Amino acid sequence: MKRRELIGAAGLGLAALGLSACKQEEQQAPASAGKPEQQRFEWKMVTAWPKNFPALGTGAQRFADIVTRMSGGRLTIKVFAGGELVPPMEVFDAVSRGTAEIGHGAAYYWKGKVAAATFFTTVPFGLSAQEMNAWLHKGGGQALWDEAYAPFGVKPFACGNSGMQMGGWFNKRIDKVEDLAGLKIRMPGLGGEVLAKLGATPVIMPGSEIFTALQTGAIDATEWIGPYNDLAFGLHKAASYYYAPGWQEPQAVLELLINQTALNQLPDDLAAIVVEAARSCNADMLDDFTFNNAQALQSLKTEGVEFAQFPDEVIKALRTASEEVLDDFAAQSDLGSRIWASMKAFRAQASELSALTEQQLYNWR
Repeated sequence: MKRRELIGAAGLGLAALGLSACKQEEQQAPASAGKPEQQRFEWKMVTAWPKNFPALGTGAQRFADIVTRMSGGRLTIKVFAGGELVPPMEVFDAVSRGTAEIGHGAAYYWKGKVAAATFFTTVPFGLSAQEMNAWLHKGGGQALWDEAYAPFGVKPFACGNSGMQMGGWFNKRIDKVEDLAGLKIRMPGLGGEVLAKLGATPVIMPGSEIFTALQTGAIDATEWIGPYNDLAFGLHKAASYYYAPGWQEPQAVLELLINQTALNQLPDDLAAIVVEAARSCNADMLDDFTFNNAQALQSLKTEGVEFAQFPDEVIKALRTASEEVLDDFAAQSDLGSRIWASMKAFRAQASELSALTEQQLYNWR
């Protein structure tokens, strides 16, 4: 009996040692042992902006940085400024072809390829930034935007907003409607078509070319964005008058373009990160513009910039021409008609609300 007890005790001891060794091995093994390696993605982002340009370029970089952090490095995005990989005006094509998985620009730059795209940046005398976000995210605007880009294999998202812009820089005074006739002005989108209707010649060029064109007289006037970005470009050194308000762009959506095939290849959690990062950067850029425009305005005042406002007669003519241009433009396609009808209906509703709320606040202040 004593011999059997001794053998049994030894067996129990060996078993205990085995269990202990197993536990030590488990503790020493990496946490990922036995788990499949998570797939990693490396994307290229092409933009329409100069490298690290305030709000626009830095906003695109911020999006890339947020996605990298939120994904733990599983999705990294290398940002290319306009002209580094593709020219600024070819961002849409690059994303559509898959040359880059993602892009950042403004929808009205692709009007020649997707006519309805211009609605999704801004329209003259249109929605404010707050109203545009509401229409896109709650009022059916996003579905219409998706429909416009789907034939090109591109998925769009709002990823920034300039807020209310300025009317632009001019080297001659605009005292009456006739002063617009023959004016060569850099203005993309439907705003340019409105000016053409009143006798001006709209010119489309990337932001990086504006200063030289204005300084050399290749153009007589330009709109860009507002004090923050206009000061960064030094436009006050190339023009005599700074006009307000920005009738042509009461806000401007900056868009994220994603190749649909590339987006479909992402697992659900990474796709969700991309969507939420875009929403975050959409809000952050508007904050950036609102704060820094106020600061830059003071800087321009100290530089002696001469501020001017369009006369009521000019604004009235611009508004009348805008409605005609928008109605004619929308009528060119079923999609355009549906987009403008939806936006116009929401503008009417939002105008009633703002007349009772924000407009009164601004008047009181």
